[in-house]
Amino acid sequence: MTRRIPVVATIVVAAAAAAMIALGIWQLHRAKWKEGLLAKYAAAQNLPPIAWPTVPLHQDQMPLFRHATGVCLQPTAHRAIAGENLSGEPGYSQIVLCRTGVEGPGMAVEIGWSKNPNAPINWRGGPVSGVIAPDSQMGMRLVAASAPPGLETSAPPSLRTIPNNHLSYAVQWFAFAAIALGIYAIALRKRWATEGQKP
Repeated sequence: MTRRIPVVATIVVAAAAAAMIALGIWQLHRAKWKEGLLAKYAAAQNLPPIAWPTVPLHQDQMPLFRHATGVCLQPTAHRAIAGENLSGEPGYSQIVLCRTGVEGPGMAVEIGWSKNPNAPINWRGGPVSGVIAPDSQMGMRLVAASAPPGLETSAPPSLRTIPNNHLSYAVQWFAFAAIALGIYAIALRKRWATEGQKP
């Protein structure tokens, strides 16, 4: 007896499995890219300090995790985000947005840490040095090496905060593809068994 394979269903399942495999391969490439990026950031921690960039930078050009110095001419805004102090105690990092000149991208400075998200900020700007960290709004911010009165020094940025889960994502996509093909194979066997029982 000839076993019939449903053409449309087979095409749909094959296309879905192929897409999942492609996503898995893409995640493998992303994992390799992330490993290179983390190695670049690790090396940046040992490079000499630089001046805070005065022109906007593309994301791939940001000197993250590098020591830097800058001058806050005038604080213009303030926000607080979850953060840690040097002892690893959870609380709120106090970030001040600064004007750095007539033109340019400005500068975000994490001036310190507090348990209170609404801690009073008495900092009026000036020279600041620290380590450049990723920032969700500005792309990068300078985590100050010391805090002004009323705040504690923030923990410096750590590579641990940048996840590299792409390998596990790749494994998941490959597993999804294998499961989909396995389920379809079982469905075909049941269909063929049912067809074989028909007179």
